[in-house]
Amino acid sequence: MDATEKKELETIPSVAGGGGTESEHDEKESERYARDLKAGLHPLKNKLAFWYTVRTPGVSYEDNVKKLVEFSTVEGFWVCYCHLARPGSLPIHMDLSLFKEGIRPLWEDPANANGGKWIIRFKKVISARFWEDLVLAFVGDQFDFGEDVCGIVLTVRYNEDILCVWNRNSSDQQVIMALKDSIKRHLKLPNGYIMEYKPHGASIRDNSSYRNAWIRG
Repeated sequence: MDATEKKELETIPSVAGGGGTESEHDEKESERYARDLKAGLHPLKNKLAFWYTVRTPGVSYEDNVKKLVEFSTVEGFWVCYCHLARPGSLPIHMDLSLFKEGIRPLWEDPANANGGKWIIRFKKVISARFWEDLVLAFVGDQFDFGEDVCGIVLTVRYNEDILCVWNRNSSDQQVIMALKDSIKRHLKLPNGYIMEYKPHGASIRDNSSYRNAWIRG
C-alpha cells in the first residue's frame, strides 16, 4: 500500500447502517474506534463487509446472498482484499458486494428500500482496475455525500462487468448527481462517459436490476 492509498483509508468514525438508535450506534462506533487505536491499528470510518451471490436455480436471491468477511481497520481491509479473487477469475452471474455494517445487498433492506444505484458498464479486460479504484474510494469514504452511500457491487457478465454504487435516497436529485460526478472523478472517467441510474423501487416493480434505467452522461 503506497502513501496515497494509506492516507485515503485513514479516516474518523461516523454513523453507518445497522440496528439500534443513532446514539447507541455512535457509542459503539466510538468504542470500536478507541479499541482499534489502542491496538495500534488504523480504524476505518465505517465497519464494512464483503458479500457474494451466485444465482442458483430454484433458490431465492436473498437465500443466495452470503456474507464473506467483515473488517473495520485499514489492516483488516488489506488482509481481506489480498485474498479475494479478482473479477477476471469470478464465475459468470456472480455478484461481489461491499456494504456498510448492518446493510445487506438487497433492494428490500431498510437502508436501501428508498434508494437506488448508479450503474457503470466496463469491458472485462479493464473492469478489475475500475473495481479496485471503486473499492478504495468507498473504503476510504472518498465519495461526496458518502453518508448517503450504502455499498458497491460488482456483477460479472459474459461480455462485460457492471459496477454499481448504491445510495439511500433516490428522490434527492442534487445528491444523486453529485454522487455521479464524484464517482467519475475517482474512477477518472471522461465527462461524457455514460452512466445509468435506477431506483430500487423500479427494480422491484419490473424484477430487473438494469432494464429501463435512466441514462446519464
